[in-house]
Amino acid sequence: MAFRGPKVWLWRWRRNPLKRRADAVESWIVLAAWLITVLAGVLAGLTATRSVEHELAQERVEWKPVVALVTQDAPGPSPANSGRTNSELVWAKVRWTAVDGSSHTGQIRVPSGSGIGTPVTIWTDPRGHLVTKPATASQAQLRAALIGTLLGMGAAAVPFISARALRIRLERRRMDQWDEEWARFGPLWSRKTG
Repeated sequence: MAFRGPKVWLWRWRRNPLKRRADAVESWIVLAAWLITVLAGVLAGLTATRSVEHELAQERVEWKPVVALVTQDAPGPSPANSGRTNSELVWAKVRWTAVDGSSHTGQIRVPSGSGIGTPVTIWTDPRGHLVTKPATASQAQLRAALIGTLLGMGAAAVPFISARALRIRLERRRMDQWDEEWARFGPLWSRKTG
């Protein structure tokens, strides 16, 4: 096991006669990469979170529940005949009237066996189009946090991976320079005197 001395803080930026220009460049690349990675990840994550929360809050305000009527018999036994309280949901056509008075039709999932004229609650946007039930405030916060985290991590990955690729390239260049110097001076050291 190799002996390690005390940890030296900011060793990449300390003066050293053996420090090459490539080492100094790499140290600044590492610092810039970490700063840009953190900044890009946090800003992208927060922006996405706010945007998603705003969009879902707007949906909660604009989307309204409307009573629609089933226009065709839903397949399956009716909930009253089956003896079950929570019956299966099946697709059926429904008709509703929007706030502006226009009539709309669409397909939604209704309890199996629902007959023609059975009222069901649906959600519509301001134009009267069929939409899903809007997310509650807690669901919206969870979705926004997840999307913000994923987007932040994706945004942070770009500068991080770019910096890693640049450091690998610098390392290869440094090794090539070392090989050239070794090829030049190695034979001088291996001569036997005597």
